[in-house]
Amino acid sequence: MRKKIVAGNWKMNQNFAQADELLFNIGDNMENNVPEDVELIICPPFVFLEMATDFAQNYEYKIGAQNISQHEAGAFTGEISAEMLASMDLEYCIIGHSERRKYFGETSEMLAKKVDLLLENDIEPIFCIGEQLEEREAGNHFDVIKNQIENGVFHLSIEEFANIILAYEPVWAIGTGVTASPAQAQEVHAYIRTLIVEKYGQEVADNTSILYGGSCNAKNAKELFSQQDVDGGLIGGAALKSEDFLTIAKSF
Repeated sequence: MRKKIVAGNWKMNQNFAQADELLFNIGDNMENNVPEDVELIICPPFVFLEMATDFAQNYEYKIGAQNISQHEAGAFTGEISAEMLASMDLEYCIIGHSERRKYFGETSEMLAKKVDLLLENDIEPIFCIGEQLEEREAGNHFDVIKNQIENGVFHLSIEEFANIILAYEPVWAIGTGVTASPAQAQEVHAYIRTLIVEKYGQEVADNTSILYGGSCNAKNAKELFSQQDVDGGLIGGAALKSEDFLTIAKSF
């Protein structure tokens, strides 16, 4: 049975004091706000990961990173390896976010290497996919998503793929205030699940969590999460407000 997941991507936000307060407020208000069958994941910037994992020892949320290097180790100043994250007992890592693809030139080949490194270090990738506005307007969004999935994660064995979480994030909806309608989200999520069925079979597809991201907030989460193939959300701006984040977590 696939997991219900709400993951917060803080991106490059919060200073140390703000991060400390947010981690505390989320944890201290989880009781009676987060259903037992919902996995709550917080992905802060690298510099706050140690603090976050300390908080997680006392609360029920999990901690993830926002990226790793495609290299195992070496002379790559400023980079963070999968092994480093594993040594901190991190369980998740976001990979392939559209901002990484756009601003940092991340290719499918690079992302496939990152996925492999995470799995080798027992960290579950949250693998992001999604189309640009012009690609949707041209009717090419299904092809774009198929290529991203095939080139990023379909090289994995069935056993490896069982540890993958997918996140559909239409680029035109990220940080814009524009959200894919529940019907649009469901259409793409159902298509993604069909691709998994074709590659790995129905059982694997039924057990793969597919999250929606892209201006998902406390007001629209319930309707989005009610869709058959939407298993939760990868939350951006709303993850920076504890009340909104927890409201989203109980929107199933």
